[in-house]
Amino acid sequence: MPRSVRTEERVERPALAFAPKGLSRLEAARYVGVSTTTFDEMVRERLMPRPKAVGTRVLWDRAQVDLFFEALPERETTQESDDEILARLG
Repeated sequence: MPRSVRTEERVERPALAFAPKGLSRLEAARYVGVSTTTFDEMVRERLMPRPKAVGTRVLWDRAQVDLFFEALPERETTQESDDEILARLG
């Protein structure tokens, strides 16, 4: 049986054979690829969903996190065309 691993928040559960529906704060942050501080800011700014109370636990619905993540704006690129580069270079 896999051993538990201690993390900054609490003892992490062994890996499941399926994706959990509810994610802890740390798991939700890791899931979207940001730090817990950035995740907290995103929740405050409503860029990520608010958590659900499940007994004494605070969990984020993975499906809602997916929807909010998909709604985030695309990164803007400032790629110049070849003509713009040539004009800038003279």
